[in-house]
Amino acid sequence: MYFRRWLVIGIIVGVVSGVAALAFHYMLDLFTDLFFGLLLHTSIPKPRGEGGTTYFVPGDRYWLLPLATALGGAMSGLIVYRFAPEAEGHGTDAAIHAFHFGEGRVRRRVILVKMIASAITIGSGGSAGREGPTAQIAAGVGSMIADLLKLPTRDRRIVLATGIGAGIGAIFKAPIGGAILAAEILYRRDIEAEVLYPALIASTVSYVIFGSVTGFTPVFGYHRLGFDPLYLPFFAVLGIACGLAAILYVEIFYGIHALFSRVRLCRYLKPVVGGLVTGFIGLVFPEVLSTSYGWIQILLDGELDEIHTHGMPIALALMLIAILKMVATGFSIGSGGSGGVFAPGLTVGAFIGAALGIVFANLFPAIIHDVRPFIIVGMLSLFGAAGKVPLAVTLMIAEMTGSYTLLPGMIVAVTIAYIVSGEHTIYRSQVGTRQESPAHREES
Repeated sequence: MYFRRWLVIGIIVGVVSGVAALAFHYMLDLFTDLFFGLLLHTSIPKPRGEGGTTYFVPGDRYWLLPLATALGGAMSGLIVYRFAPEAEGHGTDAAIHAFHFGEGRVRRRVILVKMIASAITIGSGGSAGREGPTAQIAAGVGSMIADLLKLPTRDRRIVLATGIGAGIGAIFKAPIGGAILAAEILYRRDIEAEVLYPALIASTVSYVIFGSVTGFTPVFGYHRLGFDPLYLPFFAVLGIACGLAAILYVEIFYGIHALFSRVRLCRYLKPVVGGLVTGFIGLVFPEVLSTSYGWIQILLDGELDEIHTHGMPIALALMLIAILKMVATGFSIGSGGSGGVFAPGLTVGAFIGAALGIVFANLFPAIIHDVRPFIIVGMLSLFGAAGKVPLAVTLMIAEMTGSYTLLPGMIVAVTIAYIVSGEHTIYRSQVGTRQESPAHREES
């Protein structure tokens, strides 16, 4: 009875979440075309799995970029603060908060508000990701389904978490990682085991629906790289670097968020200021704009000539871009904009991994022949530590790159990064363990 019941619920959540993920995907494409194509006459890189081109065309109106990002911030802030203030920020944290402290309830209007506001923020060039909005949108879908089925509080929490996994599994074409993420992201040091079965069902269904329309090619294409045990010590060093960078990412993000909280300025204007700062950074380093996934693709393809170094050594430029991506994300989202922190974290990790991989290749040319493993391992190590989701992100990056052979190196690096980062987490609504969650205290 248990398995049949959750099989049906999982399928329902998966179908609706898959359709919602498609709607958000195409809405984001629409606003990207409006801002970058129509307004700026600019083309930004997109990853291979999304059929995009991996090159950057600045265009004759690119100098208007700060205007575009500021306009995006203004539109997003107006929509969010007028209709659903809880849709502000990076979304995933709000969904986690609803699980622990809100009885698994998300207002239905959040679904549409988050979808539109995030598409505008990211589409206008704001440094943000798709996972946070998708997680909150799908969490709203789960809450709505729980209302319609009149589920008790315990079950509605499970359905909400299942929605998170289904949405992320679809948008990232990573059904296994998305399902694991649904159970792992709720805690810093624990996992919600009851979520796993329905999340696997829902994530698979939503992935099939999303992929049937957009294609099943992994987001970054296939990178079937051989595993070399001699790389393990270097992955360990990368893990330490990513653990420290994860701490910096969290501190910068919430430092900027606190700054905007203290500033005496109309809340509708704060996302405008954040967008304006992001736009000026993007004029010099366009790598920080939007999700930056196209730039990760450029790194994986070895097209380093496309990176804007401004005369600096390539490794130094890559490290600088990683830091500026953190800053731009803080201003885009911490100011009140709407978007996720997952994609920026992957970008930061990819650029740090590329920088260290180049350094390692120059110091040890007889051992290091390929920088790509460091880019891939850097991606998952940084956000696995910053989000306290090492298992889920490891599987997700393997699915997003087709690089399962790197799993031993991934595990070494992300484990070290997780330990080094300590209690620092980008998701402040996470609790330590199930025993610390109000959800489980109420059940006992």
